[in-house]
Amino acid sequence: MNDCIFCKIAAGQIPSNKVVETDDVLVFWDIRPTTPVHCLAIPKKHIASLDAAGPEDAGLLGSLALAAAEAARQLGIAESGYRLVANTNRDGGQEVFHIHFHLLGGRKLGWPPG
Repeated sequence: MNDCIFCKIAAGQIPSNKVVETDDVLVFWDIRPTTPVHCLAIPKKHIASLDAAGPEDAGLLGSLALAAAEAARQLGIAESGYRLVANTNRDGGQEVFHIHFHLLGGRKLGWPPG
């Protein structure tokens, strides 16, 4: 996608503060954090939302979750706990239509979220 900001970040056209990178996935710091640790985990392949993912994306989605868990370990929040959130479509709060997980932590998180 030519106009997708996350595709541009994944391609290295826009700089990001990377935490974890593999051939298929990138985890980087969010520029508008809502918690002390707030990173975004994205696949390098463009998929508009979790709702748009298909069975062929199952392995990639697993890699995405595992990369987020690795980032949590590297950032020192795995043991105390963290949240992985996928906002899906407009009513779900999705603003950038490239599937991404928010990795949130660094403090006690409340429930319900909103």
